[in-house]
Amino acid sequence: MNQDVKVRSALISVFYKDKLDTLIHTLSKNEVTFYSTGGTRDFIENLGYPVIKVEDVTTYPPILDGRVKTLHPKIFGGILAIRNEDHLGQLKKYDIPELDMVIVDLYPFEETLASTNDMAQIIEKIDIGGISLIRAAAKNFNDVVVVASKEDYNLVKNWLDNQDGMITYEQRKQLAAKAFAVSSSYDMLIHQYLVGEQNGFSPDFMHHIMESRPVRYGENPHQKAIFYGNLEDTFEIYGGKELSYNNIVDIDAAVQLIKEFARDQPTFAILKHTNPCGVCTRDTILEAYQGALACDPLSAFGGVFIANTEIDLKTAQEINQLFYEVVIAPSYSTDAQQLLTSNAKRIVLRLKHLQGKQHSFKTILEGVLLQDNDLAMENVSESKIVTKLSPDERQMRDLQFALKCVKHLKSNTITLVKNSQLIGMGCGQTSRVDACRQAIEKANHFGFSLTGAAMASDAFFPFPDCVEIASEAGITSVVQPGGSIKDQLSIDFCDENNMSMVITGVRHFKH
Repeated sequence: MNQDVKVRSALISVFYKDKLDTLIHTLSKNEVTFYSTGGTRDFIENLGYPVIKVEDVTTYPPILDGRVKTLHPKIFGGILAIRNEDHLGQLKKYDIPELDMVIVDLYPFEETLASTNDMAQIIEKIDIGGISLIRAAAKNFNDVVVVASKEDYNLVKNWLDNQDGMITYEQRKQLAAKAFAVSSSYDMLIHQYLVGEQNGFSPDFMHHIMESRPVRYGENPHQKAIFYGNLEDTFEIYGGKELSYNNIVDIDAAVQLIKEFARDQPTFAILKHTNPCGVCTRDTILEAYQGALACDPLSAFGGVFIANTEIDLKTAQEINQLFYEVVIAPSYSTDAQQLLTSNAKRIVLRLKHLQGKQHSFKTILEGVLLQDNDLAMENVSESKIVTKLSPDERQMRDLQFALKCVKHLKSNTITLVKNSQLIGMGCGQTSRVDACRQAIEKANHFGFSLTGAAMASDAFFPFPDCVEIASEAGITSVVQPGGSIKDQLSIDFCDENNMSMVITGVRHFKH
């Protein structure tokens, strides 16, 4: 018990052969007998060493297109046998060889997941024999050495070289722990893939959430944080400091917002703590930036900036006058890129695509909530006009713009828009009335006229108080989801006060 093990035999079956040759040389030098199958057997024989075929031990060839090769009592008996008189007697009785070392790596499930969406190919790369060999050898680590990762080949080689072909108990236990870690993470990856398939997640998405990278810190500097995913699939990082938790959260919010706006309509948005505080569409991206900044220049300080078209030098020069955390665009002119990356602390990202996320997660109560993302964006011009007065063409555009903004602000929220510019917003309020008043106050504070402005609400009005406050401020058109049993009260007020109202039937809470 707890003694060193002299390695006299090794079962070797690996998918990738790199780094294996040096370990094979050391094992051969210690007169180890090799057992193997298929490509691994060919590899060892090409190195000049004899190999006993597994099928010569089992008396069965590989069957079912190679799905079954090592799954046999004459293999697993040799691995799982405790080296005592009883078990060794049974091995002798049934002509089963003792197997002192098992070297296995698994079918490349993760790599297959990353390279194809073909479910049949992915499923075929779920290893059965290999994972069974690893678990059996790891369970019997008191008598057997398990090597489940090519990263350990050199470590085991050095032990064998320095210990006359022996592996200590503590070393075997260490390798067994590593082997179960390999087994556990492999099974978890398969589990997540199958759960993802069941819930409609793409293999790409499931692969990405398995990747991880540390970030500078969490929401506050004393909090550690890790990002699971692959930023490089979405962004090319041109420069700046390492991303923090807050940076990544704000970047995600910015991307989800800007994808609402067509690329042929230059639009610029500024976000702070995931909330858009400035959004504007104009004929040029410079004018759009100036309009977005004018929405709330105080909140813009230290924000995340995003454009839906290329940023040119003139726009970059304007942006560079203000402190910002991150700037994002689908492209930059060469001189604009040079200017924006000249400050090493500012993060500059090129957005590769505007693909919307299909799902979102939130950890809560020691568990995880999962939901479909809010990808709905209703067309205001096709929604129900419920008032006697209909919005004119400009008001329709502004209502649509307001609806795009309201969807990306924390509830309860109200947005005010005029001429394709967010001129006021109230968000994160416990009362929709407070959100309405906050939006109007912000618009007035920054000098905007609300006469003829459009208003959007993320949820219905249970009372007419919000439209009453809006009317007093000069707002003339409203879009809301409807659904309150008292919708008619707000509709009646609009009819009595020359206001138009559109009901979409779709709520956009964002908690």
